[in-house]
Amino acid sequence: MSREVKRVPVDFVWPLDQRWQGYLTPDHLLPDSCPDCEHGLSPSGEYLFDLWHGKIPFHPAVTGSTLLTPATPQVRALAELHIAQAPDYYGADEFAICREAARLGALFNSMWCHHLAQEDVDALVAAGRLTELTHDRGAGGGWQPKDPPAALTAEQVNAWSLRGMGHDSMNARVVIKARCVREGVAYACATCGGDGHVEAYPGQRAEAKAWRPTEPPAGDGWQLWESVTEGAPITPVFETADDLVAHLVAEEGFRPGAAKTLVEQGRTAGSICTAGGAVLHSALDADVINAVGADRKKGIG
Repeated sequence: MSREVKRVPVDFVWPLDQRWQGYLTPDHLLPDSCPDCEHGLSPSGEYLFDLWHGKIPFHPAVTGSTLLTPATPQVRALAELHIAQAPDYYGADEFAICREAARLGALFNSMWCHHLAQEDVDALVAAGRLTELTHDRGAGGGWQPKDPPAALTAEQVNAWSLRGMGHDSMNARVVIKARCVREGVAYACATCGGDGHVEAYPGQRAEAKAWRPTEPPAGDGWQLWESVTEGAPITPVFETADDLVAHLVAEEGFRPGAAKTLVEQGRTAGSICTAGGAVLHSALDADVINAVGADRKKGIG
């Protein structure tokens, strides 16, 4: 969880662990849900969205895909992983693996996202959405196009979708929009224009776009905030930096060096990082991270 030291008035009062009101969009600027759609899509788009996620009946034959079985390698491998991770829940014998594989196969067969047609794959490639399959990691860590270029098949992509994270919501949108275009039907909801929301009053959208968050009042006090949400104070306000450091050590479990480094630097980036080959907490280990960074600048280590 990110941490940030804020300078606020010594008498500043705001409940601890409660998001600062200035970071929250005012209620009067929140739009209404669209009355004619759920996801900003046309009726045809909403239907395809439900097919993608298996919310309505789907069969792989519709896209020319192969029906998955408990013996399909990706299904079997995932079932074995589930059994290994929770044997007390699933059981640990071959019957348990087969039962879980049957459950997974039936689940995956009910979802369009695991049974794309070639046109769907082509749309994803054209949109640059299958980098993991069309590119290789370069020497510097960046993605480089495969040479020769990858010619992905629906079978390859459907097998990939069963591994790791698979398709995300952006992939779903790309495929759904491409199919709507091919079939000559509207993609976005005509009422909300694809936004999924409508104005509660004329001009609300423009007002919401113009709105900007406001910081808490500035002052001479010292207070630690978390910034993983919109932002909220997590310590009382102290008159001096040393008082905040003493509180972090006495009440929050910080080492003196880490507390002093955090307050001096004013913020952390993220919650967990690696430095010197170790996994470190960006706030509780701020002094260690700072030392490693200083050594790297000097060319040490």
